[in-house]
Amino acid sequence: MRDLPVVCWLAAAVAAALVHPFVPAPRWLMIHLLLLGAITHAILVWSRHFADALLRTAPRPGDRREQTVRLAILNGGAGAVVAGVLSGMWPITVLGAVSVSAAAIWHGAALVAQFRRALPGRFAVTIRCYVTAACFLPVGAALGTVLAWGVGDPLHGQLKFAHAMVNLLGWMGLTIVGTLVTLWPTMLRTRINEGAETAVRRALPVLAGSVVTAAGGAVSDLRYLAAAGVAGYLAGLGLMAWPFTETARRKPPRSYPTWSVLAGLLWLVGCLTVLGISVAGASSWADADAAFGWLTPFLAAGFGAQVLLGALSYLVPVALSRGPASARAANTVLDRGGALRIVMINAGLLVCVLPVPSLVRGLASVLVLGGLAAFLPLLFLAIRASRTAQGAAATDATDTTGAGAGPGGRGERRRRAPDGERPRGQATGLAATGLAAVVLAVAAGVAVGPTALVGTRPSTTAAAGVTGTGKTTTVHVKAADMRFTPATIQVPTGNRLVIVLENTDTEEVHDLVLDSGARSGRLAPGESARIGVGVVGRDLDGWCSVVGHRQMGMVLQIETTGATPPDAGSDAHADHDHGRPAAGGTNPDPDGDGEVAGATEDLDFLAEPDPGFTAHDASLPPAPDDRVHRHTFTVSDVERQVAPGVTQELWTFNGRMPGPVLHGQVGDVFEVTLVNDGSIGHSIDFHAGALAPDRPMRTIAPGESLVYRFRATRAGVWMYHCSSMPMSAHIANGLFGAVVIEPPDLPEVDRSYLLVQSELYLGAQGGVVDMAKLRAEEPDAVVFNGYANQYDHRPLRARAGERVRIWILNAGPNRATSFHVVGGQFDTVYAEGAYLLQRSSPGGSQSLALDPAQGGFVELTFPEAGHYPFISHRMIDAERGAHGIFQVAPPQ
Repeated sequence: MRDLPVVCWLAAAVAAALVHPFVPAPRWLMIHLLLLGAITHAILVWSRHFADALLRTAPRPGDRREQTVRLAILNGGAGAVVAGVLSGMWPITVLGAVSVSAAAIWHGAALVAQFRRALPGRFAVTIRCYVTAACFLPVGAALGTVLAWGVGDPLHGQLKFAHAMVNLLGWMGLTIVGTLVTLWPTMLRTRINEGAETAVRRALPVLAGSVVTAAGGAVSDLRYLAAAGVAGYLAGLGLMAWPFTETARRKPPRSYPTWSVLAGLLWLVGCLTVLGISVAGASSWADADAAFGWLTPFLAAGFGAQVLLGALSYLVPVALSRGPASARAANTVLDRGGALRIVMINAGLLVCVLPVPSLVRGLASVLVLGGLAAFLPLLFLAIRASRTAQGAAATDATDTTGAGAGPGGRGERRRRAPDGERPRGQATGLAATGLAAVVLAVAAGVAVGPTALVGTRPSTTAAAGVTGTGKTTTVHVKAADMRFTPATIQVPTGNRLVIVLENTDTEEVHDLVLDSGARSGRLAPGESARIGVGVVGRDLDGWCSVVGHRQMGMVLQIETTGATPPDAGSDAHADHDHGRPAAGGTNPDPDGDGEVAGATEDLDFLAEPDPGFTAHDASLPPAPDDRVHRHTFTVSDVERQVAPGVTQELWTFNGRMPGPVLHGQVGDVFEVTLVNDGSIGHSIDFHAGALAPDRPMRTIAPGESLVYRFRATRAGVWMYHCSSMPMSAHIANGLFGAVVIEPPDLPEVDRSYLLVQSELYLGAQGGVVDMAKLRAEEPDAVVFNGYANQYDHRPLRARAGERVRIWILNAGPNRATSFHVVGGQFDTVYAEGAYLLQRSSPGGSQSLALDPAQGGFVELTFPEAGHYPFISHRMIDAERGAHGIFQVAPPQ
């Protein structure tokens, strides 16, 4: 049961990985669930276990109880840290950090006391490693607490680097180094190499001093000192390399636990090598922070997770063992698919290291996660297998017939049971299967998005015929608040450019697209991506391709410095303009495939809709009697027809444009739960409520939700809409609707209809709103209830002599309307909360004029049967979709 919290932390990390687009700070959460939760708990448990074994000290009364209390404090503190950081409640974070530190200090003190009671031993250096490691964790916790409080750049990057060095290399690294001096040969089932303990004794001060140097260099803003600390740590690992590799040479790894630990250590060495070089060569802490941020997942998954799972895969069967049979049974289960998992995890991580498209990286990450997460079900199967084997052994022990001992009996089968290692041919086949899975993932990702593959188009179009210098320029760019920072990048002509893009926005999804075709893919808040631009020989333009973000100024310029680019008449310059959008417009070919399907060309206002077409129901039923109205509005991206033969990808509330109608009386309360199932951030603003917009109207990221509660205190036809920026785009692409609050004592009528006028700025077929048309206020169509001329083809019904009330809302976003019924006269007109004309008046009205976000209603009685067109009397709009018909039947 002592390893149960490890399982819980690992399960939580897997769950966070699966739902990472929908949780705050997903990368931070996954890393800390693994490192602070699972690995730290395992360190406290197993370092005490090894101390007991190596020091050979008898446990004192109360030791087990103290260990249980320490673990409870540790896990409670880790949980508080996670909760505090995610909720932004710093006092909870402080409480958690203090608890974690207290558990580590208590753990170290207990080891010191145990060490003093013991006789001198060969492997006392292991205990010294544990105690030294325990001294680092409180320091790392303190640094993390300061980071959670919030500090600005560059100090934030410096403290984050120091925090990681102390925790990753100090707390984790020293514990692992001290443990492997004895655990590594034990796992390989061979003797400990002579001189192994001496190598660790020499390495310990080098490793500990290097951690202090790296962290101190970061805090004191000395990058070269920080890089020297990383190099020193590698040197300390080098002091241990000979006994470690000699042991592996004498008895090579053949099982999952040994391969996993070995792979983890190789990832540690590789990542530290890259980190040291990157920090030494960085021109600022922003560059160093970007390099470390890119390496963090590989240190966590490649090093931390693999060493933990490898060690547990060996140690858990030992802990479960009640005899050789039960240990072998558990080992066999935990080694299932070992070669497959090892190759899938490590080949997948290598793919993620490369500058591949985001889709390829995503598929490879899924394989890595699957390979790591397989440990959890296998662990439970191993526990069951161990207990089954233990029961079988007990049965054999009481068998007096001898059946269990003869050839083919249970005892014979048990002696032939594997110890967890697989036959060489079987292991090779599993490894090949794992490699094939990774290759298929890469192929699938490239097949879906071939133009995004770095090195196909970007390296050609960005180079503009310039020969590469062989040097690489790496730039860290942040995306937030509709801006890229920095907004201008300078790169020497001929250098390769790598952009590390991080979405530091709290709400919005962003991406980066360059006119060369290089792109980052969509990034949720907190996510980052590396964009390999290739050799740069000309100036490049970049922008965020999320609808409207470019028009709000989210652009990036890349300027070349040094040598002059090729002249205007060269072929290279011809390539310079390939695929670039027209000035002032949006890119009509965002995928860069040269194929653009225009929707405007297919717009025919005389065309008939399909025979199965169903018009938007314009009838308005009576208001419900409820005084509290609860609704859920789900934002989703849907492809819908907006005219015969014309489809657009609309952003909708509950899958429709306009959204659901809210209908009530003055004084009613409306509680609307907004759920964002879209691809970018959205929000909602109800004009029918009067309240501070800060919280209820905030933009929420995909996967998030909020509750908007308001009381309708005044009558009218009120608009609601998405208020995320650019607001014009969100409204024009479908996120709007009506709230009808009836005036007191509103007379009954025979029929009631609701018409919401809006504009269409058509993008490509199946595409989203065209921002260039929207900014120029040049709509392709003006429509009632989301579809051009739909009520020409499916007329609204009435009878002569009936009183008909028509509620009208102008959702815009830009054009006014003048609502008119041809052949009819209004005897009642209500606009913006007041009557302009009532039926008792001798006067009449021919139209209702409404600007965007204004509404009202008109009433009329049709004098005779016939077809009465209703239009916007801005005639150009009537001719491009704002047109319908009342089909009036004779009176009954």
